[in-house]
Amino acid sequence: MISSTTAVWIEYAYSVGEEKWGRWFQRAVRLPTEHLEVELAFPAALDPAVWGTETSMTAEAAPLRTAPIRREEDGMRVFSWSTSTPALHARYRPEWRFRARPELDTNQGEFR
Repeated sequence: MISSTTAVWIEYAYSVGEEKWGRWFQRAVRLPTEHLEVELAFPAALDPAVWGTETSMTAEAAPLRTAPIRREEDGMRVFSWSTSTPALHARYRPEWRFRARPELDTNQGEFR
């Protein structure tokens, strides 16, 4: 009997304008996955800071096991993070803030 293995590489990218920037996004692992990699690029002038959390169906949010790696590239600060064999149904949530720009306090409607 001949066994065949199917492998698929899915890669996508998108850009979000400043008016739509939030402070996080989340990626859920819904199919068996061998490798997951996330790359975030922000203008370096905003002095971005990036971190993240991992959750699963049985555990509360915990910091990512490895910190995102930072590099500078053409006026951008690029953060890369990856994991091998992520657990099925795990959720990875990169978060960020811009230290060079006041953030809107959504409770008060004022800048802090």
